[in-house]
Amino acid sequence: MKYTKKIIIILSVFTILTACSIKKNTVISRNYQALTTKYNVLFNGKKAFNLGVEAINYAYEDDWFKQLPIEPIKFEEGEVISPSSNSGIGAGFNEPKGEVKKTNTPFDTAEEKAVKAIQKHGMKIEGEERNRQIDDAYLLLGKARYYDHRFIPAIEAFNYIITTYPFASLINETKIWRAKANIRIGNEEFAIASLKLLLKVKDTLHVNLPDEIKELGYSALAMAYIKADSIQKAKKMLTRATRTLKNKEQGARNLFVLGQIYSLENKKDSALRVFNKIINFKKAPYKYKIHANIALAKNATNDASSLAILKKMQKLIKKRDNRAYLDELYYQVGFLHEKNDSINSAIAYYNKSLRAPVTSNKQKTFSYEKLGNINFKNSKYQLASSYYDSILKIAPDTLNLRIRRIKRKQKNLVSLINFENLVTKNDSILKITSLSKAAQEAYFQKYIDALKKKDEAAAQLKLNQETFAASFGGNSLQSNKGKWYFYNSQSLGYGKSEFQKNWGIRILEDNWRWFSKIAANNIAAKDSSQVSKKNLRYDLASYLKTIPTDTIVINALIIERNLALYELGIIYKEQFKDTKLAVERLERVASLMPSKELILPINWHLHKVYKELGDEEKASKHKNVIVTDYSKTKFTQAITNPNKPFEEEKSINEVEKIYKEIYYLYKEEAFEETVTKINEILSILKNSKLIPKFELLKAYAIGKYKDKESYEVAMNFVAVRYGNTTEGKQAKKIVTQLGK
Repeated sequence: MKYTKKIIIILSVFTILTACSIKKNTVISRNYQALTTKYNVLFNGKKAFNLGVEAINYAYEDDWFKQLPIEPIKFEEGEVISPSSNSGIGAGFNEPKGEVKKTNTPFDTAEEKAVKAIQKHGMKIEGEERNRQIDDAYLLLGKARYYDHRFIPAIEAFNYIITTYPFASLINETKIWRAKANIRIGNEEFAIASLKLLLKVKDTLHVNLPDEIKELGYSALAMAYIKADSIQKAKKMLTRATRTLKNKEQGARNLFVLGQIYSLENKKDSALRVFNKIINFKKAPYKYKIHANIALAKNATNDASSLAILKKMQKLIKKRDNRAYLDELYYQVGFLHEKNDSINSAIAYYNKSLRAPVTSNKQKTFSYEKLGNINFKNSKYQLASSYYDSILKIAPDTLNLRIRRIKRKQKNLVSLINFENLVTKNDSILKITSLSKAAQEAYFQKYIDALKKKDEAAAQLKLNQETFAASFGGNSLQSNKGKWYFYNSQSLGYGKSEFQKNWGIRILEDNWRWFSKIAANNIAAKDSSQVSKKNLRYDLASYLKTIPTDTIVINALIIERNLALYELGIIYKEQFKDTKLAVERLERVASLMPSKELILPINWHLHKVYKELGDEEKASKHKNVIVTDYSKTKFTQAITNPNKPFEEEKSINEVEKIYKEIYYLYKEEAFEETVTKINEILSILKNSKLIPKFELLKAYAIGKYKDKESYEVAMNFVAVRYGNTTEGKQAKKIVTQLGK
């Protein structure tokens, strides 16, 4: 009886296994293979796939200073992998033979499970697939390849579903994924056409697509339009994609991108509406909510709204959960204060942004730039330069247009600062040379006394720190090597300080406690201290020796300072358009009896500046100097007969020589100096045939150190003014290219 039962059980198991074969089209076989595929192989594959997507979303770092991509996936053009010859299945299972397989990822695991489901559980009988889970396996295969940046093999998997299972329940999702893969390889036209066919045609046929599919489809369509630079159409698609917000992560992201587009178009009200929608979207991830609040500050439209947003930002700063975003919050509060002309408050918050516990280098560059610009605007050029220099040291992307513009600005400031430092240094030396011997000694003695005091304070501070550390075991963790007293640095330091308090400094010798020894030691300590003080830092004679006494040296310092003041005046006038500082420097050098060659240009520039300022009295004063003392120069002709063309005094060869000299300056990348020199020569070459050459070279130089708009204006001037010349035609070509 037992033997019979065993036979029956074995036969039953064998019958079931035979009935579940992938080669038999029976109800049992179809359901068994479908259940095994879904709840075993595909379950594990989808689990690995979801883990991979979560890891991407967690690790992806959004650049909130730029427009966010609709899909947070990094992709380089070189990563596209083409398939090799495919297997009979038609989904591109064979990989290129020469490809080196990378470290196994969750997407590799998902792909392996999908392939296993297809190869081991597929039931293709009489040309038709009988396992209803195989289309899911192909979709998982395509999606895993997509996230693995293997877009062409992914498209093959999606195409196989579309051609083989046209009526599958997941056909719409598959078409969307195929469109996304085509967008990634630059085939956005096909993606747009296929998505329109799916979304718009089905709407007209009154086919109700699920909200999740609509969101996915419109998001993909917005991706395609953004890549095709059709921003207006992308906005429409994003608006449609955010009607239902079934997918909280993608929905919040779509809203943020839409708000950013409105902000770039300067449609502040629309941008504020969208960002408020994110803030009120309860299921939105917090990173979108906090950055939506920050975006509100960026898009504040008027004083009333900015004050309300300012109060809101202050509340966000107080929340402990926002410590990771303090650098951005402080920066935006500073921005709002600056917008409301509370400059001191703005500076305070920009500095807080720099000192925030968590801050990125990119955020620091923006804070440094704001501080630099404020100081630049207030004519504090040296301080502004230090902020711009800080940007260049930490800038993550030196090829960025904004960073390159700051670099050019900093380069302009370097020469200015060098001249300012030269003036300050020479002024100090000349001031000391003008003092009497006794006054010079008093000056340096005062400096030495201040230096000693500073050094003593620093030494005392260091001693206090060492004593404090020794008393409280600052080094006990790293220096406590044993139980013996002299192995313990904490105990040793404490004992040494206590001994010196009671006995003073003693030499290691017999009878060290005797009073005579104490006196001798004190005298020795005094002598050594006197010797130690006899160094160059405290030696008055060494300072007095550095004072120049030779008249030739002193005159050289005066000439050098005067030239620097003149150059500063020109820089402030021509490059920075700072007439106040230009006048200060030029007037000062004029009062210092400069060399003869500087008198004429100084008076010319002061005449021009005062004329621009509308100060006719002072303009006339400098005009009279030019007309009286330099009556035969071009400058006098320019003043007395401004409308009369200049007579050509210089031969063409002389002008060509000047042009070559200036051109060499341009080749040496002295672009600002090139523009200055050309401006000077153009004032005396009113009817020269070489003027268009100078103007074109000037435009090229402007393009090298100023922004695109300035470059375009300069080129447009040459194109219009000298349109019939070779230089004018060349300028027209450049203007056309810039307009594209």
